[in-house]
Amino acid sequence: MSLTGRVLSALPVLPPALLLLLMAAPPAAAAGGWSVAPSGGGRPSFYAEGAPGAVLEDTASVTNRGGEPVTVRLSATGARVAFARSEVRVPARTRADVPFTVTVPDADRTADIVARGPGGSSDSVALHLRARVPRLSALTVERVKVTGSGISYEIVNRGTTTLEPRLAVRADGILGPLLNRPARTLPVELAPGRRAKLTEPWPDRPSLDTADVRLTVTAGGGAYDTAETSARFVPWGSVAGSAGAVATAAFFLVRRRRRRPGEAAEPADVDVELTGALK
Repeated sequence: MSLTGRVLSALPVLPPALLLLLMAAPPAAAAGGWSVAPSGGGRPSFYAEGAPGAVLEDTASVTNRGGEPVTVRLSATGARVAFARSEVRVPARTRADVPFTVTVPDADRTADIVARGPGGSSDSVALHLRARVPRLSALTVERVKVTGSGISYEIVNRGTTTLEPRLAVRADGILGPLLNRPARTLPVELAPGRRAKLTEPWPDRPSLDTADVRLTVTAGGGAYDTAETSARFVPWGSVAGSAGAVATAAFFLVRRRRRRPGEAAEPADVDVELTGALK
């Protein structure tokens, strides 16, 4: 429902005769016998709708019902409004129309057109602004890393709609799949522009392997993104205990391949690898 529809639906139901009387009645005058209202008559307030940043036009009418001229200054609160004239002198029993432009904000907003006259008198009219923002579902998954508690990652809402992301996780080791979790809805609701830092538990990860990890995140409206990382799992306690044995084996291997007297020179070829710990 539009903003105008919501306002109208909140009004009490009036008898037809009284409703016609109110519609025919002129705008209430401020102290001093003058008033400000949307031009054209019949509008209780200003209304503007457009894409954020759009500049729209309208006209304010200042009516002087008194017997003396009146000078009125126009301004606005809550919106970017530029008047063709910020000050207008209105002769007795005359109306002056003042065009103005308003810039549509990033979100719906209600502002005010304010008129101030002599002796501290003032009058104002509401200006309802509606931002027509296109609906866009977009997200990214970032900063994926395997940590001591699982797989940490961040999801960022890059669109204009609130998202309830879903996550699927897959990890492949040297000999095959290590982890394969189908997509499930995460316990988080992301407003546009918001970022969530999460961790996917992985309690049964291997102690000796190399894994390629892939996260796939989706959400309503076609939002989709993937991110990958890799990790090596090494039992460092065992490596520390066997480091001396590995070094000794490498030493004897090098000695065995040394050139004997009279033999042609042959380059040493030593390649000691322990699950990525030494290479």
